[in-house]
Amino acid sequence: MRALNIITLLLIIVGGLNWLLVGLFQFDLVAAIFGGQTAALARAVYILVGLSALWQLVPLFRSFDSGETAAQRRT
Repeated sequence: MRALNIITLLLIIVGGLNWLLVGLFQFDLVAAIFGGQTAALARAVYILVGLSALWQLVPLFRSFDSGETAAQRRT
């Protein structure tokens, strides 16, 4: 489960950086790497980023239930 959370967080970071590039420079890095927005690999990356965002909603809502976020927890 921990590995899946790390992978999904990395994919969300990739997606966020890609949107930063789109917003600042109108440059879609994912599309540039994988051959355009409609290329199968680019679409797969977009889908994985979206699914990763959905997956990360689970720990977010769990942190609300416990009353603290993982960053606030003292180990």
